[in-house]
Amino acid sequence: MFKPRSFLYALDAETAVGTITLNRPERLNALTFEVYDELRRAFDALSTSPEVRVVVITGSGRGFCSGGDVEDIIGALFERDFRGLLDFTRMTCDLVRAIRTCRKPVLAALNGTVAGAGAVIATACDLRIGAESAKIAYLFTKVGLSGADMGAAWMLPRIVGLAKASELLMTGAFISADEAHRIGLYNRVVPDGELLAAAAEVAGQLAQGPSFAIEITKDALNREAAMDLFGALESEAQIQAALMMHPDFRESFDAFVQKRPPRFL
Repeated sequence: MFKPRSFLYALDAETAVGTITLNRPERLNALTFEVYDELRRAFDALSTSPEVRVVVITGSGRGFCSGGDVEDIIGALFERDFRGLLDFTRMTCDLVRAIRTCRKPVLAALNGTVAGAGAVIATACDLRIGAESAKIAYLFTKVGLSGADMGAAWMLPRIVGLAKASELLMTGAFISADEAHRIGLYNRVVPDGELLAAAAEVAGQLAQGPSFAIEITKDALNREAAMDLFGALESEAQIQAALMMHPDFRESFDAFVQKRPPRFL
């Protein structure tokens, strides 16, 4: 089992759901250099783990993640030259790359403060379930940095549209969980006390599904963003024909005929 040092990880062997819990509650789970680095390595490892079918990421205490730690990261950045700063920003971007290329669906269970880099991590996930307390903000312009950070300017318009993404990234303003749900940023909003149960329910449903088909669907969502319509149509035709030869397709048919739940690989 993967054993990180800078956050918690637990695997439910029965459901095959692995849960990452950011665990600096006294700092609203602010990120350090170590957390950034270990998170990206964790998603790379979980991507190929045969015992994990779905990954959930959440935060302990009163918030999901408040972004980079002002004391442990922001202050230290003033001591770096451009090359050192670029090494850091590339590492943060590599975390988003690891989430987006993870072969397993990644679900964010969001509570309390979801801000800065924490907001981008949530955005990089495939699905987002927010507690009623889960206010979110892309705070970068508030500190004199570009709102286009860690891929936010690529991902967010594809989720909420260009106009709303422009507003969120330029103003850095918080929006409520209900507003995030209304614009399509959160897939679902639940009462605070029901967040982890709701996330476990959705993760369990995904884990019971055909893992290879879900993996290919995620890959298509990534790749087709850079394709024109005709390229996407041909790509999907070839992918679907290949999946029709996969055992899970036959299993779904046999289960239907036999009037039983499918048992996917």
